[in-house]
Amino acid sequence: MAIIGWILAIFSGILVLSAIITQLRARAAEKALPAYGKITKVPGGTIHWTEAGQGPTIVCIHGLASNHYDFTYGMMKDLARDHRVIALDRPGCGWSKRDGADRAPLTEQAAMIAAFLTAEGIERPVIVGHSLGGAIAVTLGLEYADQVSALALICPATQNIDKTPDMFKGLVIPSAFMRGLIARTIAGPAGALTEHKILGQVFAPEKVPEDFMTRGGGALGRRPSAFITASEDIMAAHVAAAVLAARHGELAVPTGVLFGADDHALVPDLHGRAFAAAVPGATYAELAGRGHMIPLTAPAECAAFVREVAARRVG
Repeated sequence: MAIIGWILAIFSGILVLSAIITQLRARAAEKALPAYGKITKVPGGTIHWTEAGQGPTIVCIHGLASNHYDFTYGMMKDLARDHRVIALDRPGCGWSKRDGADRAPLTEQAAMIAAFLTAEGIERPVIVGHSLGGAIAVTLGLEYADQVSALALICPATQNIDKTPDMFKGLVIPSAFMRGLIARTIAGPAGALTEHKILGQVFAPEKVPEDFMTRGGGALGRRPSAFITASEDIMAAHVAAAVLAARHGELAVPTGVLFGADDHALVPDLHGRAFAAAVPGATYAELAGRGHMIPLTAPAECAAFVREVAARRVG
């Protein structure tokens, strides 16, 4: 019994220490990258967003375990020369909030973003979606076609994923209790040990920008809420992907797809080329030698792609 007591005491001590480390990392991230944009209340939560420029409106939706800094890093300044560009934090990400895991499904996030467009009087913008944000952009195009003028999809997740990419396997946590426990305790120390490796896999074959944690908003991923949201997102996406894939042919808004030819997170031929072939009038292009995070590593090329799609917008 004494041995069991010692084991429990050591285990409890490890959890407490881990929780302290996790909180310190989270507070440092929040201090370095505080909320600075506007916040709009919508059913199910709030949307934090920032804007620049004037002209036809473009709304940018980021991917899994990320935030609006994916676009402010380089693309936004470029596009703002001739457009009004809005970069938002998806529900539950960055400084946006959502009312629990029941708001994680693609349809729920799309509904919240559609409500944001209505609340702010944003009429028929071009929707830019990266990675998981691409899946939400497609959902907007299907469910709220009258609020969308075109879809510019960058490395979008469009198909059912039978096998979770290695870089995201740590987020596959079915239990909400375990998800919260891990997020508030061991996620901090584990993240400190694995962050460099995981980011390397996400950006591969390209290098992670040296200023990604600051200018790229990467540090916000160190917060427990970011871990919980990312886990909820990946679990919900697994459920919705097959349903979404069956409806690609229904898209009726101008659509373009751009992939990094050497994307290590999503297969370009499956999520890009096959998707574009199923969507009436969709275009497809690749950037040679580029990976999954091209909004940050190839912002000029991505901005040029968005302009090409925007030129075909309707409404």
